[in-house]
Parts: sequence; structure tokens; C-alpha cells
Amino acid sequence: MSETAPRAVLSGHVPSPAADRVVDLGDLGTWRPKLVATDLDGTLLTSRGEVSARTRTALDACWDAGIPVVGVTGRGPRLLDSVRAALDGRGIAVLAQGGFVVDLERDEVLRTVGLPRSQATAVIERIEEVAGELVVAVEDAAEQGEVHSPLRVQHGFDWPYPEPAHLLPRHQVLPTGAVLKVFLRSTTLGQDELLARARRVVDPVDAEVTHAGLGFIEVLPPGITKATGLAIALDRHGVEYGDVLVFGDMPNDLPMIEAVRDAGGRAVAVANAHPAVRSATPLVTSGHDADGVARYLEAVLGV
Repeated sequence: MSETAPRAVLSGHVPSPAADRVVDLGDLGTWRPKLVATDLDGTLLTSRGEVSARTRTALDACWDAGIPVVGVTGRGPRLLDSVRAALDGRGIAVLAQGGFVVDLERDEVLRTVGLPRSQATAVIERIEEVAGELVVAVEDAAEQGEVHSPLRVQHGFDWPYPEPAHLLPRHQVLPTGAVLKVFLRSTTLGQDELLARARRVVDPVDAEVTHAGLGFIEVLPPGITKATGLAIALDRHGVEYGDVLVFGDMPNDLPMIEAVRDAGGRAVAVANAHPAVRSATPLVTSGHDADGVARYLEAVLGV
């Protein structure tokens, strides 16, 4: 990335011992995707939150071959500039786990979905019944005009990104209007256990729950996943899931990984992926600090 280009904020992921692991890909055959979809943090980006020169070259090679690249991230719309920089301002970006989709080249918002305050409150209460008191942060940019609103963070949340935020007492964290997503952190439970408990009590018709490996879980509007966000990009490009090459590393990537895998496309985990992702697909590439996405793209494209 150019020194003058906006940089992605530093990744909140704790570097994994497998981040720099190199995987021998062997012969990948002659299959070629019609579209590439990739997670950003922990997958496409390095531990420093950057696109390496090798990765940038591989992404350019995809576009040159007529294969669009879609970035699919948990980052919210307030971090749109960093996502735009990572993707070189090209194509469609899926943000907020699928809740905010934008055409970067046309600066056109294709989807923004909010969770009503009352519904968010009810889901938080339900999770706290089985997990104890939680610390809350909120992405309240549910409308296009609010995309640069700072995060609303309860004192003590320990937000992992160096960005502006409103530090608030618990009773003021939820805004009066709809929220794009809610972040919940436990002081006693790890993210996997907290997610497991949340999924036992939250019906998908009320909200989606997931985590991105940052130490907390996320509550999203019902039906909002990376798979449904990616579907909007696929529709715009006239591509089916079975013609997609997708990369990911965390449980929030599972919906799109499973959708592509089940349709006959290629779903690839980076070497540093969460065990749940590694279990969802047999295909593995090198870690994100070893240019895993770039190495796989080079092998597929023969460059």
C-alpha cells in the first residue's frame, strides 16, 4: 500500500503462532473462480493490519483476469476508509458482518440494516441470564448518514482498536434508535464459551450472534451474516456461490464459508484459522502473515 494511502487500523487480533506458517498447496487443478471473496483481519491483512505488496499484486491479478474481489469484514462503516484502502477502492465491500454493503467505486450503499433498541435490549438481557453481567459497546450507524459516528463504548469494555469512541455508563450505551450491531464482553467467560451460551438462548429470528476472534461476541439483526451480505455482491456480479473462492479465519466467516462449500465452490481456511473454520473445510492455505491468500491466488491463476 502507498505510504500516502489511508491505512487499515491495526488489527485487533492477537497474532497466532500459525500466522506465518507456510502450507504446501500442491496441485490445485484447473478450476478457476468467477469471484473471490475474502475476510480482511486475520486473513487478507497482516498482523499489522496491512495489505502486503505480494497480496496487492495477487488482488490486481484477479481484477486483470476479470475476477472481481469482494472484501467481507466485520469492520463497521465508521472504518469504511480503512476497508476502502485495503481493497484499493475497487468493487463491493461487505461490512458489519453483512449488515452494511457498499459499492466502493460508485460510493453507493447497497444494504444497511438496523436492530431496534427494544429488540437489542431484550437479547442482551437474555444472554446475561446465562452468562452473567456483560460489558457493552454499540455500533449505532444504522443509517447511511451516520456511518462516521464513533463507537459507543461502556467504561471498562477494553476496545481493541485505536479509534475515537464515546465512553459512556452502561445505561447510556444503547442509543434511542436502531443499532447496526452490539458487542458483548464477559469478564469471566472466553469468547467461545460466551458465544455457545448466547446461541442456546437467542433465536435466529430475533438476532444473529457470532464472534470475530477479538475477545467478545457480536449481536446482529436477524438474517445478517457474511453469507447474506456476500449474496448481494454475487447478485450484482451475476455469480453463484458455486463459482466463488472464499477465504476466512473466524466463526463470523463460517456462514459464507459453508454457503460456498455446500454449493461446490472453494472455501479455504488460512493456517491460523479458528478450529471451527478448520473443521468446516479441508482446504488450507498459509497463514495471514505468510501471504496465504496471495499464495493461493497465485496458484489458482498460474501467476
